[in-house]
Amino acid sequence: MKSLARMPLEGIVVLYFVSYIPNIILTRLATSGVHPERGRALTGLETLPISLIVNLVLTYAFIWASGWHRDAHGKNIGGTRVPVPTRYTVLSGIGTALVLFTVPLSFTFTDVSIPFIQLLMRGDILVIAPLVDFMFGRKVRWYSWSALVIVAVALTFVVHQRGGFHLPPLAIATVVLYTVGYFLRLAVMTRVSKSGDAGSVRGYFAEEKLIALPMSVAALAAVGFMGLGSQADELSWGFTRAWSDPVVMLLAGGGFTLTIISVFAAIILLNPRENSYCVPLERSSSLLAGLAAAYVLHAFWNQPAPTGSELIGAALLLGAIVLLTVAPRFERPRAR
Repeated sequence: MKSLARMPLEGIVVLYFVSYIPNIILTRLATSGVHPERGRALTGLETLPISLIVNLVLTYAFIWASGWHRDAHGKNIGGTRVPVPTRYTVLSGIGTALVLFTVPLSFTFTDVSIPFIQLLMRGDILVIAPLVDFMFGRKVRWYSWSALVIVAVALTFVVHQRGGFHLPPLAIATVVLYTVGYFLRLAVMTRVSKSGDAGSVRGYFAEEKLIALPMSVAALAAVGFMGLGSQADELSWGFTRAWSDPVVMLLAGGGFTLTIISVFAAIILLNPRENSYCVPLERSSSLLAGLAAAYVLHAFWNQPAPTGSELIGAALLLGAIVLLTVAPRFERPRAR
């Protein structure tokens, strides 16, 4: 397990891409079609509780079984060393809770295509990546700037071809909260853990998840407890009735794959290279995974296929990935 943090970045990106595809498919299937009991498609608030709780349990199990908890800061309590997050990883955990809450939610908007919502969410992150680098005095290399421009062009093109954003209010809130969450994560990661040390990656992951996972579940429960109309009813169903419903298998599978994704994502983002390099690489891979998942859903479940403009956007993103993978290898010999 510890060798994961030492794998070549390109290998981690491939694993990240492969694990993301089933996560999107399972989440989309859980929220597609008319549910027998609810009389409509399930909403994101009805599916999130199981997905996040399963993710919480499995991530904690991974942290313990892999031994990654030993690299976290800790205190001895009754002869047992207990991981204790620092003030920085607490802040990052808050940002991660926002990301964990919004990513599965983004796949549940049946009137918004998966490639489009992913383009919006990933595009915002690509804008803040160089801002964080500038904040901490990190150099942004030419190929990172070029990849950012390519992704920005892809995002602008797809939005223009679609005729604008035209998103439901909950989808807009999802994009905003996701962006805020990622800004917090990138800022803290850059401040304390983009050192290239494998132990630092493992410790940071353990500390961040100790805060983020229970916080994301507690936030959902708090919304339900406040009794905000239909949202409270949907969350109540998700926390109680969903566990005995057949859809639990799809949601548990989504939580399982989300656990795997979170490990790979942390390793990519904590790579010592600048955020303007790591973020486009990770974001473009997830976008391409969304495109692949959309084709699988179209082929086997007759869901809408990606549009021509979304395919052009995906091609541009693939170009950004190739650039980020190849360009650094040409610079290394020249530097030597």
